[in-house]
Amino acid sequence: MPLAMNRDVFITCAVTGAGDTVSKSSHVPITPKQIAESAIDAAKAGAAVVHCHVRDPETGAASRRDDLYREVTDRIRSADVDVVLNLTAGMGGDLIFGDVESPLPLNPKGTDMAGATERVSHIAECLPEICTLDCGTMNFNLGDYVMTNTPAMLRAMAKKMTDLGVRPEIEAFDTGHLWFAKQLAEEGLIEDPVLIQLCMGIPWGAPDDLNTFMAMVNNVPPSWTFSAFSIGRNAMAYPAAAVLAGGNVRVGLEDNLFVGKGQLATNAQLVEKAVQVVEGMGARIIGPDDVRKKLKLTKR
Repeated sequence: MPLAMNRDVFITCAVTGAGDTVSKSSHVPITPKQIAESAIDAAKAGAAVVHCHVRDPETGAASRRDDLYREVTDRIRSADVDVVLNLTAGMGGDLIFGDVESPLPLNPKGTDMAGATERVSHIAECLPEICTLDCGTMNFNLGDYVMTNTPAMLRAMAKKMTDLGVRPEIEAFDTGHLWFAKQLAEEGLIEDPVLIQLCMGIPWGAPDDLNTFMAMVNNVPPSWTFSAFSIGRNAMAYPAAAVLAGGNVRVGLEDNLFVGKGQLATNAQLVEKAVQVVEGMGARIIGPDDVRKKLKLTKR
């Protein structure tokens, strides 16, 4: 399909993630207070949406605790800046096999498997405007880790999100994930307007070269809204690629720790850099109210 640049762009900031980044940068927020403050700073820098995970305040490890999500949510909602809240629902599908000769029993260190109701319990508790739905299973990065999201699990989670009035953001790591997202829409489990996040460069999903990226873009129905990001060294090139391809932008410390070579970033600095890129291309940054109108979100 021909390129159709997006002229009205919203920026999502992925504030902290679940990966082992805490040891690599002191800017990665850990406690609910730090996560909320970093999200608020990102909003002030130009992010219309903040995407939040939570971490164990003592260890920095990824967590699914409802009380931590509640504190982050309350702190952001009580802030003096408006922003669309997007909580992850990607936790609870982590499968770590034993080793290549003895894959079973599973390795209890890192394995975290939960049912559909438990995986969205914090969504039901906090009722964010958006929550993520990782739309498939894949070998994820190194070792024996598999991110598991079966068709039955995805159908159940999608229905729960829709019934709660929370807009799912479909996270697609490969073209097959987009294929299944279309199936969810056809079955009425996700409703218009559909929101897609194209997740590029995560081993071993879709690589972030432009040919693969455009294959992903070309599999997004024209009526759907998409954003895109890449991790690591190409993260700050992807705002330009996403806008040129007709999409929106995601940056943040979940995806990339650097604002320049050897320069550790804050979330606000990454958003500021993305704003410069988008506006330098001749597009405008839209705010949370415009995002709500575009995606028919329910502000709470």
